[in-house]
Amino acid sequence: MTVGPHSEIRSARDSVRARDTRWLALLVLCLGDLMIVLDVTIVGVALPSIRADLGFSEESLAWVVNAYLITFGGFLLLGGRLGDLLGHRSVFLAGVAVFTSASVVCGLASSQEMLVAARAVQGVGGAVASAVALSLMMTLFTEPAERAKAMGIFGFVSSGGGSLGVLLGGILTDLLGWHWIFLVNVPVGILVVVLTLMVISGARAQGVAQRIDIAGATTVTASLVVAVYAIVNGNQIGWLTGRTLGLLAVSFVLLVIFLGIEARVGSPLVPLRLFRLRNIAVSNVVGVLWAGAMFAWFFLTALYLQLVLGYSPLLVGLAFLPGSLIMGAISIGLSAKLVLRLGIRPPLSAGLLLAALGLLLLARAPAHGVFAYDVLPSMILLGLGAGMAFNPVLLAAMNDVEPKEAGLASGLVNTSFMMGGALGLAVLASLAASRTGGLLVQGESQVAALTGGYHLAFVVGAIAAAAAAALGAIMLRAPAPQATSEPKEATGEPAPCTAFSVRDCRPSEQLG
Repeated sequence: MTVGPHSEIRSARDSVRARDTRWLALLVLCLGDLMIVLDVTIVGVALPSIRADLGFSEESLAWVVNAYLITFGGFLLLGGRLGDLLGHRSVFLAGVAVFTSASVVCGLASSQEMLVAARAVQGVGGAVASAVALSLMMTLFTEPAERAKAMGIFGFVSSGGGSLGVLLGGILTDLLGWHWIFLVNVPVGILVVVLTLMVISGARAQGVAQRIDIAGATTVTASLVVAVYAIVNGNQIGWLTGRTLGLLAVSFVLLVIFLGIEARVGSPLVPLRLFRLRNIAVSNVVGVLWAGAMFAWFFLTALYLQLVLGYSPLLVGLAFLPGSLIMGAISIGLSAKLVLRLGIRPPLSAGLLLAALGLLLLARAPAHGVFAYDVLPSMILLGLGAGMAFNPVLLAAMNDVEPKEAGLASGLVNTSFMMGGALGLAVLASLAASRTGGLLVQGESQVAALTGGYHLAFVVGAIAAAAAAALGAIMLRAPAPQATSEPKEATGEPAPCTAFSVRDCRPSEQLG
């Protein structure tokens, strides 16, 4: 059968339409991911207002953040498995619906228990939607160059969304009240659901998984919840009491059970063989350490600005704006170029060292500090550091895996970030509270005692960032860096290495 010119024209139009729809689908997925990522940090600025309204203690206030982080990290990998089993679009829609519904409950919360429980449910919905969004994107974009571009945009939303959340949280809290940092998700969530039904196909992938690792997800999430609970309450109950030590022992036993399950189950939540790959193992440890340092920045700096310097929520949001803008500019524009020119290790280590230096500068900020002198330099350094280090740590994780496992490798790093943030925040908040209590006993004023507590937490966060920088510089495998070059798709040569096409790059540019 001869194909006429009209058929060729129609085919070309259909191809263009499909390509346009894919990029529109990417925008929808990014919008959904932005809504979810924002909720990690948007709460930080509103915490003092939430504390005053609902009567949280300084230690228990961390659970407004931790309840979200723990369930998000615990269900992130399970969310991807559910997408494989039940269909990616269906599970994405379910995750967004759960997240949006929980946001309504958060916004209407009138008690501590109601807010923390709703935050935990938010984390579950956010984890499922976020994990499946990544899988949908990998399915939509199969060409290496297009996939790299799409994942670069998605990565920028994921990394820059956290800093944007601080600014938006300040604006909403100051102008409308803390309830609106949650209620603003409702119209966005509805829009994402409608657009998803319009532009994203509900077709099922072939060869999907047949089982989901419920036992693995349950044990690892329970282990982390118990550990964070023990750490958060360690100062109040006592670190060497039977209760605290017993809870930590229970957490350890649950973790051992989880590892046993993963070693035996047919479709594990986390295939343990991946951790035999050095870059996977190292990048996950780096992610845990770095997340602890980053949450020291978002969470404790917001408290310092409000409780010590007396800033309004709006001013706190504006204070984070320089670092946020720098982080976005570096992560979307410069970071990938640095990796291609220098390899993985230099920008990763340099970025983390800049973040460590920024936290050390915050550790000297006085009780009556001036923003331009005592805070702004730290914000600039932290923005530079975070923007430089985000892409290299993802590349390091995915460099040792096949393309079909790139999503799983990325999910592992994201889980490490969430768990590191939850545990790090619990430790740092407890250290700050303990130091503050000690200074109050010594007769220091409330403001001076709070400042001393935050100083200790910033120093510990800086040590964590520096340790992550050293670990990445020493342990990550990386060949000699190569100069950048443009993709040569017209000549049929493969595109240069990118975060999601490492196996398809030219051998001379294979990244560490």
